[in-house]
This record gives sequence, structure tokens and C-alpha cells, in this order.
Amino acid sequence: MPVKNLMQNILLAAASIGWFFNAAAVEPIVPVQHEFILHNFTTESGVTLPEAKVVYGTYGTLNAAGDNAVLLPSHYMATLTGYDFLIGPGKALDPSKLFLITTELFGNGRSSSPSNTPEPFHGPRFPLMTVRDNINAEYQLLAALKVPHLRSVIGFSMGAQQAFQWAVSYPDFMDGIVATSGTAKTYGHGIVRLEGQIAAITADSSFNNGDYTAPPEKGLEAFAVVWTGWLFSQEWWRREMWRIDAPADITLAKVIQNFRTDFIPGADANDLILQMRTWQTHDVGGTAPFHGDVEAALKSIKVPVLYMPSETDLYFPVSDAKYEAAFIPNVTFAPIPSLWGHPAGAAASPEDGEFLNQHMAAFLHATEHYDAAQHK
Repeated sequence: MPVKNLMQNILLAAASIGWFFNAAAVEPIVPVQHEFILHNFTTESGVTLPEAKVVYGTYGTLNAAGDNAVLLPSHYMATLTGYDFLIGPGKALDPSKLFLITTELFGNGRSSSPSNTPEPFHGPRFPLMTVRDNINAEYQLLAALKVPHLRSVIGFSMGAQQAFQWAVSYPDFMDGIVATSGTAKTYGHGIVRLEGQIAAITADSSFNNGDYTAPPEKGLEAFAVVWTGWLFSQEWWRREMWRIDAPADITLAKVIQNFRTDFIPGADANDLILQMRTWQTHDVGGTAPFHGDVEAALKSIKVPVLYMPSETDLYFPVSDAKYEAAFIPNVTFAPIPSLWGHPAGAAASPEDGEFLNQHMAAFLHATEHYDAAQHK
């Protein structure tokens, strides 16, 4: 059976080597796209943007009680359609029953970003956006949508980072959270990995400290190759799983070249770097009043947590997830048994998709109308 689309936007290069949805598969449901404008939005770093924009999508309708909403915050450079693998009849999230809200991170080129914000905040002068900045903007969005409570916050990768932050910053606002292929803090090895990818972009002399007049193509290609080396597991490469459903003449050299030149088509270098800085600085322990104590922050989580790391993730190693799970009071720890590395958390294969949907559907059923106040 053909391999599913690996990660919205990030792996568009896969299309050029033959990885497609099964033609007989049901077409994904298209969300309604919206924009939410925040006036005088102040970041954690103390910078005030006169106007900040969050692009978001909605599926379904908020019910009269206002208790059927699920928030799905986006992952690295993704758009509002990044959770198609969970949405639709027979999947974990049925928009005929749930009101689904998918938000786009600051810095993806559509929500407020270095590339689309006027001076004095254009390009490299755009402020650092933390995960907490993103979820605080999402909180204001939900208030505008008159959503008083969430059934769940469900996130993959940087979306998982946001889910954990929601549970720490707004502990009574949801019935539970789900995190796939993502941790509550970016640890040293992840920071180093991201710094290497930033260095690949900035080493291009045309980058010009972020004030480039044309895309720094050499730097962007180097960035893509570095990123690709971390994307899948070592065994995925050893087994040559890149051959699955690919043309007969595919070679490793062609795979690498496709990722090099078509990794995130059209992405702006400053946008890529901004989201990597968001990723690097994430730490729920930095939330007041925890003063950098990630273990105390994790212990503060009141709601049930479905924690699904990928067993072979090189971005967010399963050992980091095990460490964190030990401090979460009500956690279901269900590693994804996959060779697909990081993208397993976004249904990189049909088996990954089945695993994710089954576990999430059961979790949502078990946590419906969970009362955190009675389970302290």
C-alpha cells in the first residue's frame, strides 16, 4: 500500500520521488480558512507588534454547549491542513461531531512572520516568538471564537510542544492533551541539531545577516540536506525504505538531490530560522512560577496526557519522552512502533496512521468531560 504524505509542507520533496496517497483513498476534508488579528501583541521578550496575525482553519461547528472543540496547533512550517491524517469519518476526529481548530505558528510565512511583517520588524528584525507566545495568541483566538473549554489539544512535533505548554499554562482549559513526536522541552542535543541547520543557512554569504535581496539558495540547500539526515531512522535508510512506491529508476543520489532542491518549496530563510529559534527555546519549565524547573512544570499538569513518541525519532528521542513521562501525574505512554523516525507522529506510513487514530480515538472517549478539579 502506498506510503502516506509524510509531513505537510516539510516533505513535499517526497512527491518528486513517487510517494503519494492511494488514489482510491478518501479525499481530505478541506477546512475553512480564517485570519485572526491581534492588536499590540507583546511577546515574552518584551517586543510589541502593532498587529499580529494568526492564520487558522475550522472544521465542523461549535455546539450549543461549547464543549466539542479540539485545538490542533501546527508543526514546523506547516499550514492549517497539517492534520489531515486524523480528520474525517472513521478517524479519530470526526468534524460532524467535533469543532476542530487548526492554527498556524508564527513564522510559517502566512501567520505573522519575518517575511510578511513591515518594518521595523521585517526580516531579521522580527522578534523571537516562543511557544508560549504562540499559545497565548491561540488563547485569545479561542476567546474570540467563544470557545470556553477544549475537549483536547492535539499536536505533532512543535504542535506537541504547544500541547504541553497548554497543559502547563492553562491547566483547566481542556479535558486532555495528546502529544506525538514532541517533548515538553527542547534538550541540549536538539538545540545543537537546530543550530547546525541554522548555521547551514547563514553560512551562505548571500544571507547577509538576514538582509538578503534574493533567497540564499546554497544555504537553503545545505539546510535541507542537514535536516534530511535527521528526519528518518538509521534503519529506515539501511533498509532503503525510500524505495517504497518510488519509480523503478530511483537511486539514493536522486533521493538526496530531491530533498536538497525541493524540501520546503518557497520557504523564506528568515522564517525557517525564526521557527527554529522558537523550537530551540521551548521549555515548559520556563513558565511562571516554575523558574526553569521542567520536572515541577510536568508535575503540575492536571489533565490526562496521551504521550506518543516515535520509537525511532532522532529529533525528540524516546529516552527524553520517557524521562518526562515519569513526572506527568496522569499519562498514557504509547510509543509508536515505527522505523519512520520523526514523521511517524504524523502518520508517515499506513501502520503509523492506524496506530495514531486508534489510540487517540480511545483517549478522547475516555477523557470526555474530564473534570480536572476533581482529580487533583
